[in-house]
Amino acid sequence: MLKAFGQYFSLHVLQRIGLDLLLFVMIVIASAAFWADDYGVGLKGLFPSAIGFAFAMIVVNFASGLYRAVDEDSPRTAFARFVLSVLFCLPVAYGMMLLLPWQGFVSLTLRLQVLVLVLVVLLLRMLINRSQASSLFAPRILVVGTGKEAQEVERILLHPEQGKVGVQGFFSLSDDGEPFVEAEKVISGSNLTDVVKRLGIDIVILAMSELRGKALPLRELLDCKLAGVRILDWLSFHERVRRQVRLDSLRAGWLIFGEGFQQPFSRVFFKRVFDLAIAFSLLVLASPVMFLVSFMIVFSDHGPVFYRQERVGLGGQVFRIIRFRCKSINGDDLNDDSPDEILDAEGAFSRVGRIIHRLRIDRLPQLFNVLMGDMSLVGPRPERPSFVNRLAHEIPFYGIRHCVKPGMTSWARVQCREDGDPVSNAIQKLQYELYYVKNHSLVFDMLVLLETVHVVLMGKRAR
Repeated sequence: MLKAFGQYFSLHVLQRIGLDLLLFVMIVIASAAFWADDYGVGLKGLFPSAIGFAFAMIVVNFASGLYRAVDEDSPRTAFARFVLSVLFCLPVAYGMMLLLPWQGFVSLTLRLQVLVLVLVVLLLRMLINRSQASSLFAPRILVVGTGKEAQEVERILLHPEQGKVGVQGFFSLSDDGEPFVEAEKVISGSNLTDVVKRLGIDIVILAMSELRGKALPLRELLDCKLAGVRILDWLSFHERVRRQVRLDSLRAGWLIFGEGFQQPFSRVFFKRVFDLAIAFSLLVLASPVMFLVSFMIVFSDHGPVFYRQERVGLGGQVFRIIRFRCKSINGDDLNDDSPDEILDAEGAFSRVGRIIHRLRIDRLPQLFNVLMGDMSLVGPRPERPSFVNRLAHEIPFYGIRHCVKPGMTSWARVQCREDGDPVSNAIQKLQYELYYVKNHSLVFDMLVLLETVHVVLMGKRAR
């Protein structure tokens, strides 16, 4: 994992993005150079424009999910992501060629050549994604421990998103108990420092959720750290690799003395400016759709257009969330129309409501909550007061999620699917929400928004 702009990024994914960025830049420059004599293309100032063109392609590919893990979905879904990238990349590429100041790029032949080359890059990306290539410069990892936590570390690191970044072995402690890893993977040796030097280890992971009471080789760990080896405990590992904060090993001291969980004025100010700019722009762009939906709701059952309900926001303050009404009049009296909750009544949705609910258009009026300052574009999901009171008594540290404004979308929403017991779902979501509260930034918000686009387009995690 590589940390940039306050966020941890998978080295394997960054290499994919970097390769595509280079290819897109080369497409523009090579095409311009090829047609320079025939069309008098001015190459001066072309490179900055090529960088802008490449970044636009990367953003579209990222939102389409083209850089996601290989085995996360079926080949059919992988092909669907390729099709989405093509459908969005080609129009964006054509529009970029019309808008950017590229002298000589008025030639239809040149535009078609660039589009064909972009299509080739997208096809290569899909084919390369199907092969689990190892990351270049991948760190060598040693896991201290052989228990269940060590087994989970190996499973996580062997995920294709990590680019075949596995572990070099497992260093057994005297009080590990029954091993959960294969015996041949356990490294022999009584001195941790010697093992680290012999294997050329870059990262040591302490695979145990509770460090107290463990016979840790503290002196040897200190020698490794002074030699430049990174030492990660259980919580830090999950934060960097899984981008979540594990509740089962979380302690108040880690929250108090650890980095993050800060709300400086600059962060709050720029987040608010970002929310206002994007929310206003989305309202302008979505206004025709919102007017059409309003008319359809009134025409279908002559009821109110909007649905309001109390939710808990920043600092535990209660506000009223605004959404398009998805249910019939009687259905609204029965239950909330949240897409993340199982409805009690099968026929609660109106005909129009069912359509806008599946398309998630019913959430567009929440942009008014963003403009009023009750919500943000990205933040923990706002819950009902009764649900918050229940979870606050059952789940430790639940109230920390109210340190930031709730959001129209969230890191938890794009990372996990809700199934089973509501409390278990809340614990799973809270682990991602705590990570967001600890590490949120404008860059993180933009990444979550791009992931949300992918979730909506692919119909993922929807009821």
